[in-house]
Amino acid sequence: MRNEGESGGEVYSDLSVKFSKHYQGKIQTLPKVPISSLDDFSIWYTPGVAAVSKKIAEDKDLSFEMTWRWNTVAILTDGSRVLGLGNIGPEASLPVMEGKGLIFKYLGGVDAIPIPINVHDKEKMAEVASALEPAFGGINLEDIESPKCFYLLETLRERMNIPVWHDDQLGTAGATLAGSLNAIKITGRSPKDTNIVMFGSGAANVATVRLFKAAGFDIKNIVMVDSKGILHPEREDMDSLMRANPWKYELGIATNVRRIRGNIQDALEGADLLVAASRPGPGVIKGEWIKKMNKRAIVFALANPVPEIWPSEAKENGAEIVATGRSDFPNQVNNSMVFPGVFRGALDSRTRKITETMIVKASEELAKYAEEQNLTQDHIIPSMDDWEVFPRVAATIADIAVKENVARKKMSKNEFYERARELILKNRGMIEKLMKDNLIEAMGR
Repeated sequence: MRNEGESGGEVYSDLSVKFSKHYQGKIQTLPKVPISSLDDFSIWYTPGVAAVSKKIAEDKDLSFEMTWRWNTVAILTDGSRVLGLGNIGPEASLPVMEGKGLIFKYLGGVDAIPIPINVHDKEKMAEVASALEPAFGGINLEDIESPKCFYLLETLRERMNIPVWHDDQLGTAGATLAGSLNAIKITGRSPKDTNIVMFGSGAANVATVRLFKAAGFDIKNIVMVDSKGILHPEREDMDSLMRANPWKYELGIATNVRRIRGNIQDALEGADLLVAASRPGPGVIKGEWIKKMNKRAIVFALANPVPEIWPSEAKENGAEIVATGRSDFPNQVNNSMVFPGVFRGALDSRTRKITETMIVKASEELAKYAEEQNLTQDHIIPSMDDWEVFPRVAATIADIAVKENVARKKMSKNEFYERARELILKNRGMIEKLMKDNLIEAMGR
């Protein structure tokens, strides 16, 4: 017997293989300047271009004014933790990075270039990313294993003068926070008194706990669970964890004030909210475990491509609100709702960094948008169809960048909003025009 979503997932997989062979990639580069004759190359290339290079040599920030750098992001990965597939290597990661680039362009109007690298040492990866800085306005780290991803994000944020973002950490955390804010509102809770279980203690959930803390949640009410059970200060592997993964160790000390021990079943006793970001299911979370949670329970089963528990099973066992990472179920809690708007705002303000405050405010903007539309158990977060939310997120990011004095370009929040909206609409219109003129060939299913 097939479970919900299983047959649909197979269909999408078959179509993806079929169309990837046909189109041979998802993105390409196109000129953005007019070329009427070969004489135009005297402007765009030699001899005219030398004058542009001289200007930038005198003031490097002019590279944001006179080249593509103002709107370009590198999607950097070593392919060590791709989707639910694990360490499949840089070549196999490229289709995923291309898909990321497509979403960047369509939802954020951002030119994102996939760069899978055959480098796996954390310090060498940091060197590669740093060396790319002159070519890009931002770096999006993607699908990098934990705890290496924590080191890279912290190191590059300090080392580089452009925004560095790890989407598996910050994007997933931002979407989770947005959905959680609305879910606890529907179920009559507040951030301070919500008992939360984090099932999985990798990049996404470590970042989510940090972001929850910044948003006003009491992390003492959070219990983290990894493959060895519940994290607590007396667990026998804490000393080794302190050396191997200090980020996870720090949260193992700060969370779980009740000092609960055991496994996921023990953690769920009396919990209000479960955030699972562990491994693909189904069956990773059992329905009888959900019964241990409090009434009006909230379950986020975020593993891809298959959630840890099917939504129907979670609801049958007492969950009131269920979210997954998939678009074919209600309440898609996915980083695709976050990164296009975040980078649009970061690039428009030419910010030097993306701070925790910016991400919290962006999450609150996402939650607010869903509430304005109509907040229900099956609608706690906007979907990718709600393109109007992305310029709002962009304006929020840019406005905070100005207020925190990390923006190179300063405008009002409304001016940032209008700019983001115009750029996103222009890029969507360009894609639609190319499709209409059959320069992007229609898919024949």
